[in-house]
Amino acid sequence: MPISEQARAVLNDPGRVREREAWLRTLTNLFEGKRDPYLDSRAFTLMGMAGRAPDPEMVYRDPEASVDACLEDLARQAAAAPAADRFAPLCVEYPIYGVHFIDRILGADVFFQDGQWYARCLETPVGTLRAPDLDADETWAMARRGARAFLSAGVTAPLFGMPTLSSALNTLVNIYGEGALTAMLAEPEAAAHDLRVINDLIIALHRWYRDALPARQLQAVISWCRTQPPGCGQLCGCTTQLVSAQLYAEMVAPLDDALLSAYPNGGMMHLCGRHTQHLEAFRGMASLRAVQLNDRAAWDLQAYFEGLREDQLLYVNPCPEMPVEEILRVTGGRRAVICQDMDAPRLGKGG
Repeated sequence: MPISEQARAVLNDPGRVREREAWLRTLTNLFEGKRDPYLDSRAFTLMGMAGRAPDPEMVYRDPEASVDACLEDLARQAAAAPAADRFAPLCVEYPIYGVHFIDRILGADVFFQDGQWYARCLETPVGTLRAPDLDADETWAMARRGARAFLSAGVTAPLFGMPTLSSALNTLVNIYGEGALTAMLAEPEAAAHDLRVINDLIIALHRWYRDALPARQLQAVISWCRTQPPGCGQLCGCTTQLVSAQLYAEMVAPLDDALLSAYPNGGMMHLCGRHTQHLEAFRGMASLRAVQLNDRAAWDLQAYFEGLREDQLLYVNPCPEMPVEEILRVTGGRRAVICQDMDAPRLGKGG
């Protein structure tokens, strides 16, 4: 059932499109290190709105109805939201199989339990992974239906966030468990083969989305608090905390760099643990334009601020160990995006 005319009017409001574009220009200036009147006095703060379907099972039962329900919910939120001094993009996603979306396409048994998705490891040995037949894959077919439903709705103000396309290392560990890490040391050729197969698959999916959706509206997963300028991608670096600096630099960093290079403006790496052993590798990745820090990773903000390049941004989710005040002390508002539902803090003379 198409979205209502009332929702369509909210989500096609030219004023909302202009507002989004103005914020994206300021964000682009932040990425490019340019002067901006807003950034001269305020920290860039980001927290948008995400449409939700009333029934989570609808995502798997009827992708089109799920996306339409998300758009209806998003329109209600947008119409009721008060004005705020932060970037609050309107966002819709098709969140299929959580962080195990790629695992399922590769043949893993993915199941839901206790409020989240899990994947059972493959029984085949590391080194034997083969590229899937995407044309025949049910999971990928559902994801394409979700994206096309967004296109069919004909809305211009919202952003569309992709499913979790993850990363080569995250996926290798998901589908092989600790055997993935053992293989990287004991059978490096086998592990490297499977890492390449996974990375090629993920890049192919990113390219499909780039071809299928307008660049001005396409974002990666968790689009409402990781919004980047158009033409930027994203990958998940969660499991990099499990490997040494040498192993990451030799086996994984070139793949991550290649993935983000599929976008004209590079992109972001999500981090949520202790990953500072990789600062040298991150600094050397030309396509890595931003790192997103939440939970344990946010504690190390100062190390990232001092250890990364001047043209690499920091998206920070505040937490008790890294409150907004400390984020501002470390960064002075430079190279930082504060991801929280709050008005933008005013900067002092040192900002």
